[in-house]
Amino acid sequence: MKISNQKLLTKLTLSVCLSAALSACAPVMLGGFAMGTMVAVDRRTTGTQVEDQGIEVRGANRFQDYLGERGHVNITSYNRQVLLTGEVPNAQDKQQVEQIASKVENVRSVVNEIAVMEKTNLSQRSSDALITGKIKASLVDAKDLFASSFKVVTERGTTYLMGRVTQREADRATEITRSIDGVKKVVRVLEIISEEELKALTTK
Repeated sequence: MKISNQKLLTKLTLSVCLSAALSACAPVMLGGFAMGTMVAVDRRTTGTQVEDQGIEVRGANRFQDYLGERGHVNITSYNRQVLLTGEVPNAQDKQQVEQIASKVENVRSVVNEIAVMEKTNLSQRSSDALITGKIKASLVDAKDLFASSFKVVTERGTTYLMGRVTQREADRATEITRSIDGVKKVVRVLEIISEEELKALTTK
Protein backbone atom coordinates (compact mmCIF):
# COMPACT_ATOMS: atom_id res chain seq x y z
CA MET A 1 0.00 0.00 0.00
CA LYS A 2 1.32 3.44 -0.91
CA ILE A 3 1.98 6.03 1.77
CA SER A 4 0.49 9.47 1.06
CA ASN A 5 2.43 12.70 1.51
CA GLN A 6 0.49 13.47 4.70
CA LYS A 7 1.23 10.03 6.11
CA LEU A 8 4.86 10.40 5.09
CA LEU A 9 5.12 13.71 6.96
CA THR A 10 3.49 12.15 10.01
CA LYS A 11 5.83 9.17 9.85
CA LEU A 12 8.90 11.39 9.63
CA THR A 13 7.66 13.60 12.45
CA LEU A 14 6.95 10.69 14.79
CA SER A 15 10.23 9.01 13.95
CA VAL A 16 12.41 12.01 14.68
CA CYS A 17 10.34 12.98 17.72
CA LEU A 18 10.86 9.51 19.16
CA SER A 19 14.56 9.82 18.59
CA ALA A 20 14.51 13.25 20.18
CA ALA A 21 12.80 11.86 23.24
CA LEU A 22 15.65 9.42 23.63
CA SER A 23 18.30 12.08 23.23
CA ALA A 24 16.53 14.84 25.21
CA CYS A 25 17.39 17.50 22.63
CA ALA A 26 15.66 20.78 21.95
CA PRO A 27 12.75 20.88 19.45
CA VAL A 28 12.99 22.18 15.90
CA MET A 29 10.29 22.76 13.30
CA LEU A 30 9.45 20.69 10.21
CA GLY A 31 6.38 21.32 8.09
CA GLY A 32 4.66 23.16 10.91
CA PHE A 33 5.25 20.39 13.46
CA ALA A 34 7.39 20.79 16.58
CA MET A 35 9.95 18.01 16.69
CA GLY A 36 13.31 17.21 18.25
CA THR A 37 16.69 16.53 16.82
CA MET A 38 18.67 13.38 17.53
CA VAL A 39 22.05 14.85 16.64
CA ALA A 40 23.31 13.96 20.10
CA VAL A 41 22.84 10.24 19.47
CA ASP A 42 23.00 10.04 15.68
CA ARG A 43 26.00 11.03 13.59
CA ARG A 44 23.84 12.20 10.71
CA THR A 45 22.44 15.69 10.57
CA THR A 46 18.74 16.07 11.34
CA GLY A 47 18.11 16.88 7.68
CA THR A 48 19.89 13.73 6.54
CA GLN A 49 17.88 11.61 8.98
CA VAL A 50 14.65 12.96 7.49
CA GLU A 51 15.99 12.39 3.97
CA ASP A 52 16.82 8.78 4.84
CA GLN A 53 13.29 8.21 6.11
CA GLY A 54 11.86 9.72 2.94
CA ILE A 55 14.13 7.62 0.73
CA GLU A 56 12.93 4.43 2.41
CA VAL A 57 9.24 5.33 2.09
CA ARG A 58 9.44 6.49 -1.53
CA GLY A 59 11.61 3.54 -2.53
CA ALA A 60 9.26 1.01 -0.94
CA ASN A 61 6.29 2.55 -2.74
CA ARG A 62 8.05 2.42 -6.11
CA PHE A 63 9.16 -1.17 -5.61
CA GLN A 64 5.58 -2.12 -4.82
CA ASP A 65 4.42 -0.47 -8.03
CA TYR A 66 6.98 -2.40 -10.05
CA LEU A 67 7.03 -5.79 -8.33
CA GLY A 68 3.61 -6.16 -6.78
CA GLU A 69 3.61 -9.55 -5.05
CA ARG A 70 6.33 -11.02 -7.27
CA GLY A 71 9.13 -10.09 -4.94
CA HIS A 72 10.10 -9.08 -1.42
CA VAL A 73 12.51 -6.14 -1.26
CA ASN A 74 13.63 -4.11 1.74
CA ILE A 75 15.23 -0.69 1.41
CA THR A 76 17.40 0.76 4.19
CA SER A 77 19.02 4.18 3.89
CA TYR A 78 21.80 5.59 6.06
CA ASN A 79 23.39 8.92 5.22
CA ARG A 80 21.70 8.62 1.80
CA GLN A 81 23.49 5.34 1.02
CA VAL A 82 20.85 2.74 0.17
CA LEU A 83 21.02 -0.98 0.98
CA LEU A 84 18.68 -3.28 -0.94
CA THR A 85 17.94 -6.73 0.48
CA GLY A 86 15.29 -9.38 -0.12
CA GLU A 87 14.34 -11.64 -3.01
CA VAL A 88 13.16 -11.24 -6.60
CA PRO A 89 12.35 -13.92 -9.21
CA ASN A 90 15.01 -13.03 -11.81
CA ALA A 91 18.16 -11.03 -12.56
CA GLN A 92 16.24 -8.48 -14.64
CA ASP A 93 14.07 -7.59 -11.65
CA LYS A 94 17.16 -7.26 -9.46
CA GLN A 95 18.74 -4.82 -11.90
CA GLN A 96 15.51 -2.88 -12.40
CA VAL A 97 14.93 -2.47 -8.67
CA GLU A 98 18.44 -1.07 -8.33
CA GLN A 99 17.73 1.40 -11.12
CA ILE A 100 14.52 2.46 -9.43
CA ALA A 101 16.35 2.96 -6.13
CA SER A 102 19.10 5.01 -7.73
CA LYS A 103 16.51 7.46 -9.08
CA VAL A 104 14.83 8.10 -5.73
CA GLU A 105 15.36 11.70 -4.62
CA ASN A 106 18.46 12.30 -2.44
CA VAL A 107 20.00 8.83 -2.95
CA ARG A 108 23.80 9.04 -3.03
CA SER A 109 24.69 5.39 -3.77
CA VAL A 110 23.10 1.93 -3.87
CA VAL A 111 24.38 -1.40 -2.52
CA ASN A 112 22.35 -4.19 -4.13
CA GLU A 113 22.25 -7.36 -2.00
CA ILE A 114 18.98 -8.70 -3.41
CA ALA A 115 18.96 -12.46 -4.04
CA VAL A 116 17.42 -14.05 -7.12
CA MET A 117 15.25 -16.72 -5.53
CA GLU A 118 11.79 -17.40 -4.13
CA LYS A 119 10.47 -15.08 -1.45
CA THR A 120 11.27 -16.07 2.11
CA ASN A 121 8.44 -17.21 4.36
CA LEU A 122 7.17 -15.65 7.57
CA SER A 123 9.21 -18.05 9.70
CA GLN A 124 12.48 -16.95 8.09
CA ARG A 125 11.62 -13.27 8.39
CA SER A 126 10.67 -13.71 12.03
CA SER A 127 13.99 -15.43 12.68
CA ASP A 128 15.83 -12.57 10.98
CA ALA A 129 13.95 -10.02 13.09
CA LEU A 130 14.88 -11.90 16.25
CA ILE A 131 18.55 -11.97 15.26
CA THR A 132 18.48 -8.23 14.55
CA GLY A 133 16.93 -7.59 17.95
CA LYS A 134 19.61 -9.62 19.70
CA ILE A 135 22.37 -7.76 17.87
CA LYS A 136 20.93 -4.36 18.73
CA ALA A 137 20.64 -5.36 22.38
CA SER A 138 24.24 -6.57 22.40
CA LEU A 139 25.46 -3.31 20.84
CA VAL A 140 23.59 -1.38 23.54
CA ASP A 141 25.22 -3.53 26.22
CA ALA A 142 28.70 -2.91 24.82
CA LYS A 143 30.30 -0.15 26.89
CA ASP A 144 32.81 0.78 24.17
CA LEU A 145 30.26 1.48 21.41
CA PHE A 146 27.49 3.96 20.64
CA ALA A 147 24.73 1.59 19.51
CA SER A 148 22.81 4.47 17.92
CA SER A 149 25.64 4.88 15.39
CA PHE A 150 24.64 1.63 13.67
CA LYS A 151 21.73 0.41 11.61
CA VAL A 152 21.30 -3.38 11.64
CA VAL A 153 19.54 -5.39 8.92
CA THR A 154 19.32 -9.19 8.78
CA GLU A 155 18.20 -11.13 5.72
CA ARG A 156 18.24 -14.96 5.61
CA GLY A 157 20.83 -15.05 8.39
CA THR A 158 23.16 -12.49 6.81
CA THR A 159 23.51 -9.35 8.89
CA TYR A 160 24.34 -5.98 7.37
CA LEU A 161 25.85 -3.21 9.47
CA MET A 162 25.41 0.40 8.37
CA GLY A 163 26.60 3.63 9.97
CA ARG A 164 29.32 6.28 10.25
CA VAL A 165 31.92 4.74 12.54
CA THR A 166 35.63 4.47 13.15
CA GLN A 167 37.61 1.38 12.17
CA ARG A 168 37.76 0.42 15.84
CA GLU A 169 33.99 0.65 16.18
CA ALA A 170 33.46 -1.28 12.94
CA ASP A 171 35.69 -4.13 14.09
CA ARG A 172 34.11 -4.27 17.54
CA ALA A 173 30.55 -4.28 16.19
CA THR A 174 31.49 -7.00 13.71
CA GLU A 175 32.94 -9.10 16.52
CA ILE A 176 29.76 -8.73 18.57
CA THR A 177 27.51 -9.49 15.60
CA ARG A 178 29.42 -12.65 14.69
CA SER A 179 28.93 -13.95 18.23
CA ILE A 180 25.13 -13.87 17.96
CA ASP A 181 23.46 -17.25 17.43
CA GLY A 182 21.91 -17.52 13.97
CA VAL A 183 24.23 -15.07 12.21
CA LYS A 184 25.71 -16.80 9.16
CA LYS A 185 27.60 -13.86 7.69
CA VAL A 186 28.34 -10.21 8.44
CA VAL A 187 28.46 -7.63 5.64
CA ARG A 188 29.72 -4.16 6.49
CA VAL A 189 28.10 -1.31 4.58
CA LEU A 190 29.87 1.26 6.72
CA GLU A 191 31.25 4.74 6.22
CA ILE A 192 34.59 4.75 8.04
CA ILE A 193 35.58 7.99 9.75
CA SER A 194 38.75 8.85 11.66
CA GLU A 195 39.01 9.10 15.44
CA GLU A 196 39.55 12.84 14.92
CA GLU A 197 36.30 13.12 12.96
CA LEU A 198 34.49 11.19 15.68
CA LYS A 199 35.86 13.53 18.33
CA ALA A 200 34.69 16.52 16.32
CA LEU A 201 31.20 15.02 15.98
CA THR A 202 30.86 14.27 19.67
CA THR A 203 32.10 17.65 20.85
CA LYS A 204 29.74 19.79 18.74
